Amino acid sequence: MAEDDLESLPGVGPATADKLTDAGFDSFQSIAVASPGELSNSADVGDSTAADVINAAREAADVGGFETGATVLERRERIGKLSWQMDEVDDLLGGGMETQSITEVYGEFGTGKSQVTHQMSVNVQLSKENGGLDGGAIFIDTEDTFRPERIDDMIRGLDDEIIAEELERREIEGEPGDEEAMEQLLESFLDNIHVAKAFNANHQMLLAEKALELAKEHEEADWPVRLLCVDSLTAHFRAEYVGRGELAERQQKLNKHLHELDKVGNLHNVAVLVTNQVASNPDSYFGDPTQPIGGNILGHKSTFRIYLRKSKGDKRIVRLVDAPNLADGEAVMRVQDGGLKPE
Repeated sequence: MAEDDLESLPGVGPATADKLTDAGFDSFQSIAVASPGELSNSADVGDSTAADVINAAREAADVGGFETGATVLERRERIGKLSWQMDEVDDLLGGGMETQSITEVYGEFGTGKSQVTHQMSVNVQLSKENGGLDGGAIFIDTEDTFRPERIDDMIRGLDDEIIAEELERREIEGEPGDEEAMEQLLESFLDNIHVAKAFNANHQMLLAEKALELAKEHEEADWPVRLLCVDSLTAHFRAEYVGRGELAERQQKLNKHLHELDKVGNLHNVAVLVTNQVASNPDSYFGDPTQPIGGNILGHKSTFRIYLRKSKGDKRIVRLVDAPNLADGEAVMRVQDGGLKPE
């Protein structure tokens, strides 16, 4: 993204431009999609001035107007599809996990939610011919789940042809069975996964803002950010905001956090993957009592909702619960030593 001259906007002088840049509003597009309240708090300007700045940025960035369905279709052709490396699951998702969208994966503990985030952090780095996006990943860890050893397992679990191609792409000498080459390959993969541990809900929200900065920094790099994982999205919010009295504040903050994640996806063509915890509905006499937490705020904001549930042994049922353009359905996968594998 080319640097924009913020001082050309009405009401923005050198000092205000510096404040906006420090707050992450360093382009017309990032200002155009902000709210007057956000801009007012960040740059210390009045609400009316903030509104004028946003309107001017929308004109400069050419956003905020109507466009034809054909134009939307043309833009959607630039959206990437991140493969799960399992035909049945990819078919369920219309080709894979979309960039510029939020995909929510929820389920009970032990169903493989964190395994999905780890596997996608590997898959996103593969070539587009192999179902990847030729990019890196950001991993916001709220439950101390990220394990480099698991990334190692999943790399070794790739097909030998893909491993050989990755060794060549990363200019690593050796063959798929060469231990030294595999160690270098692991290090190369890990170098493209940016991990941060969130200690509370406010810190988690701050890291989402930092993720936006990181995605911008790496936009012209060899491995641009193409995946943002949050594992899990709701753990801190659930622990810190207890009871009905704090429900409104929790949902308000969760909503703001989701919009920040969505901004990363839309501005930098990133696939956003969040995991979610569940609760059991005691009033349910028939059917599955398991329900995702986060309420309607999360339900409406998630573009794709996937429910994982246990089956026999290492088998897991992947159920597509909600998608704007796909029918509900189920697929089967296995969680094995080498990662997520087809049935």
